[in-house]
Amino acid sequence: MRKIVNYCDYFVLCSGNADRQTRAVADYIEEKLAESGVSPRAREGASKADWVVVDTGDVVVHVFQKRVREFYQLEYLWQDAPQIKWQA
Repeated sequence: MRKIVNYCDYFVLCSGNADRQTRAVADYIEEKLAESGVSPRAREGASKADWVVVDTGDVVVHVFQKRVREFYQLEYLWQDAPQIKWQA
């Protein structure tokens, strides 16, 4: 992302099925960051949890409900950035 925007190196996009799940994913990400000694700069959207953003500075994590991810299509918006597919 650094060649396209000046505020981060990576976007991480992932989806959950419901607000409870998206909130849990964001909580887990923050928990693992804390274990690594990283504190997020900001977290937005946790109250509604249809789109939660965790900003660590170099990495911005977007946790969407599936319908919201399909609506905003960030993959399309940032299509000039190289994509790395990952699956657990």
